[in-house]
Amino acid sequence: MGYNKNSLVTALIEKGVKIPNPSSVEISDEVNINLISSEDVTIHSGCKIFGKKTLIMSGVKLGSRSPVTIKNCQLGKNIELKGGYFEGSTFLDSANMGDGAEVREGCLLEEEANGAHTVGLKQTILFPFVTLGSIINFCDILMAGGTDRKNHSEVGSSYIHFNYNPNQDKATASLIGDVAYGVMLNQPPIFLGGQGGLVGPSRIGYKTVIAAGVIYRGDCPQGHTLLMGKKHQKEDMDFYPGLYWRVKTRVINCIEYIANIIALRQWYLNVRSTFYQGSDMEKLLYEGAVEKLDLIFNERIKRFKQLANKMEISIELYKSVMGNKAVNELIIQKREFFENIQKIESSFNECLANSGEEKKRVEFLKSINDIYKKTGKDYINVIQNLNEYSRKVGTSWLLSIVKNTRNTILNYLPSFN
Repeated sequence: MGYNKNSLVTALIEKGVKIPNPSSVEISDEVNINLISSEDVTIHSGCKIFGKKTLIMSGVKLGSRSPVTIKNCQLGKNIELKGGYFEGSTFLDSANMGDGAEVREGCLLEEEANGAHTVGLKQTILFPFVTLGSIINFCDILMAGGTDRKNHSEVGSSYIHFNYNPNQDKATASLIGDVAYGVMLNQPPIFLGGQGGLVGPSRIGYKTVIAAGVIYRGDCPQGHTLLMGKKHQKEDMDFYPGLYWRVKTRVINCIEYIANIIALRQWYLNVRSTFYQGSDMEKLLYEGAVEKLDLIFNERIKRFKQLANKMEISIELYKSVMGNKAVNELIIQKREFFENIQKIESSFNECLANSGEEKKRVEFLKSINDIYKKTGKDYINVIQNLNEYSRKVGTSWLLSIVKNTRNTILNYLPSFN
């Protein structure tokens, strides 16, 4: 039989995995087939599976439209990846991606998060139900908002998150929604209109709509706004590589993003962990998700340090260009950032272990456990059954983590207050 040339393919077929065209499928030797479920898993023609960390749980469908390559990904139950390349990312139950996707290392797609065709992601976090249209580049971003499959945050087709600038700087991650409110699955959705873009780092609040065709270059953390992008276009100006004309907003947005990643990590350690106490596969899926948060945290610290180390040159360029018109406040901000970055890095790592206000954490976890005992371990169902008071307690707990991180870091940056 044709499939005997690959003993791993043969073994998968024998355990019950559906592989309609086995001679076209490649399974690398490092893949542990014990981490591939036999329950309703289908691997279509041309698919390639690599990596010792690869996990495929029940109900997964790979390559229904075009071949899929996965490498060291963890796929929860009922995941459908219709075509494309997926590496070093974690997909929680019922997430799905259309044809032509490129999902690079460090992505975390939570329950029912999804994208249509030709979507590019890297170190992207999508909360439950968040939906991406087609032909989208959405790297270095966290997006929340919405309550269910019919009421969710969405990104229109042909959208881009600009995460790299002419100063060769990638300290540009954007926060669309947030963690403390977003995890409660009770916030109004956010809509980013198609044929548009967002210049990072940015913060966008709930119930924000960015109109189609707009390249948005600001922040709207308060939300509840229709952004039409009608700001006066600045005149052309001389460009000086390495010169930052403003740093305060950029630095503060980076701090807020990292603080939210720390809060989300605590959410996983304290709340999500409750729902992955069953099989070894469930535990590995959970561990994969936490691993992605650690990877994102480390990447954000790395990029933040790189930005800080550019400030010394930026100060000299600024003085040279502006002469006696140089604003001393900007020079002080850059110098504080540059001189204190090692202390800031150490403090971020210390904040990583902060689990927030203990009383609120314990009270909220009791609410979670009470509902869990009544309804079972369906994560979405448990969160949706929290009462308003419990949600407020949980949000307050997570905000205490964000606030602690923010205040700790800003202690080293007094001119930013």
